[in-house]
Amino acid sequence: MMAKYDPEAGFRRLTGILGWIVTILLLSFSLYQLYTSTLDRFSPQVHRSIHLGFALSLAFLLFPASKKKKAKDAKRKFQITWLDGLLASLSVVVGLYWPFNINELVQRVGRLETMDLLVGVLAIVLVLEATRRVVGLPITIIAVVFLSYAYLGPIMPGFLQHRGIGIERIIRTMFFTTEGILGTPLKVSSTFIFLFLLFGAFLMKTGVGQYFNDLAVALTGRRTGGPAKVAIFSSALQGTISGSSVANVVTSGSFTIPMMKKLGYRKDFAGAVEAAASTGGQLMPPIMGAAAFLMVEFIGGGITYWEIAKAAAIPALLYFTGIWIMTHFQAKKIGLRGLSKEEMPDRKEVLKKIYLLAPIFVVVILLMSGRSVTSAALWSIVSCIVVGAINKDTRMGPKDYAEALINGARTAIGVATATACAGIIVGVVTLTGLGLKMAGGLIDLSNGILFFTLFFTMVASIILGMGSPTTANYVITATIAAPALLALNIPELSAHMFVFYFGIIADITPPVALAAFAAAGVSGGEPLRTGVNSAKLAIAAFIIPYIFVYSPELMMIDTTWDQTLWIVFTSVLGMIAIGAAMIGYWMRKTHWVERILSLGAGIMLIYPEGFTDLLGLAVFLGLFALQYFIKFNESEQKPQSAGA
Repeated sequence: MMAKYDPEAGFRRLTGILGWIVTILLLSFSLYQLYTSTLDRFSPQVHRSIHLGFALSLAFLLFPASKKKKAKDAKRKFQITWLDGLLASLSVVVGLYWPFNINELVQRVGRLETMDLLVGVLAIVLVLEATRRVVGLPITIIAVVFLSYAYLGPIMPGFLQHRGIGIERIIRTMFFTTEGILGTPLKVSSTFIFLFLLFGAFLMKTGVGQYFNDLAVALTGRRTGGPAKVAIFSSALQGTISGSSVANVVTSGSFTIPMMKKLGYRKDFAGAVEAAASTGGQLMPPIMGAAAFLMVEFIGGGITYWEIAKAAAIPALLYFTGIWIMTHFQAKKIGLRGLSKEEMPDRKEVLKKIYLLAPIFVVVILLMSGRSVTSAALWSIVSCIVVGAINKDTRMGPKDYAEALINGARTAIGVATATACAGIIVGVVTLTGLGLKMAGGLIDLSNGILFFTLFFTMVASIILGMGSPTTANYVITATIAAPALLALNIPELSAHMFVFYFGIIADITPPVALAAFAAAGVSGGEPLRTGVNSAKLAIAAFIIPYIFVYSPELMMIDTTWDQTLWIVFTSVLGMIAIGAAMIGYWMRKTHWVERILSLGAGIMLIYPEGFTDLLGLAVFLGLFALQYFIKFNESEQKPQSAGA
């Protein structure tokens, strides 16, 4: 199921001598990254080149050229071919070219010889093919289109036209500067992201992944529609670390979706709950699927990780509040119960293991205290080992350490290839000024009106984000879509968070809703209906970004604590109202007029402005009173009717 919807999960399971070779390479990849983050630092080009070489060679050894084989070729799919071996060997050459030739390359100051050009072309081709194999076609096609655009500038229409970039200059930018493949995206992959992927692998080895599910069941299982709330709680925790909507859907969903179906939720709705919650995990601090660390680099200007995590907190809270409320109203609407006492785990036993969450608190505290991201990640890995040692069931032995290092490196292959491919896109934008051209085009299309610019940017971000992993997704939208908002003097953090949100929810936005389709595969539901339900449950993600652009107070920018508490209070009420409008139920089924009023009240309550808060609160209280009294009268009349 995972391999069907998530290309990164479709790797070969090799045995024999080839299996040992790949295992040694994966271990070496992780050990190299740990070494460079603690003891030694190479020059940026050398370090990123070695990181790329590891990722590319492993990509060709682990991922087949085609995953669509006939039944009789099934075994061949998991065997390394001569072409895979050749491409892996060439990847080693590319990875070691900078380390072995750095002095000559620096002395030539951008002047390339024939061998340089050949290696540069090879690097571009290998990155594109490795990305296609590991991540999928969408981002690969975008990169190819951008490379073509760089060369074919003179024949492009309208504002997209430019003088055209020569082949040699394209190659030089892509591999012999830090503006292309070896640029900022790969920089973040080779430093912060790899360590946090390793942190995630160690977390899973200490049993924290299963504990997320156990804790979610213990805390929410008995409540109305309990399994849906279990899915929301556990997926929010897992998604922020995993950075993959699809992987999160399949791993968490295999546990939560059958529970929801058994309780009485429709297949399409059960899958939608898991898809929306798993996708939202990437919007959840502290890690945000690793995008938070990229955002620090892209925004620059001295912005800290803590500022980004703080800004993302209230929007993420509202996102999950919306899903929680809507699943609750849906359960009430169709009369669903929670789990029975017999279906519940022993709460005391579950809470005894609460110490397993300590590594997550360690990373949050260290990042909040101003420690470097690298230091926070390393100490978090250490805390996993310490926490795991407390109980013999979670204590790690040499084999567990090796497996964690191997799993972390294997996960990093997809991130490294995707960020290298995204670097090609960034390089073309730098060469051609496409970001500013796109910004001008979107502004002209919207006639300079902010709302319409936001709308067109939203559409562009959703399209660009389809089928791309979180890290590459953010790089693409930040490079192509965000400049339009920055051109209208929107604060940088608001602009970047806006495109990030819409790039992420592309995973649950039909027609290409990979997370929803994966959930439908688990639930047995209809994919498109599951996608529509997912988008409905995630309605907050379609509303909130507009609000924090118009009013950055929602991101705790320039607010006091008392203002923040008021914003949280009114916004949560707003999500209750929006949830009632989307489901058509509050204390009873709502009339279509009530649904419209409820939606309007919800938006006014979320918008952090004094007048809108008061007006929204008045409508909210009026609707609440109306619902309560009608419900009360209906309950009073039922006994009388029964007595008559």
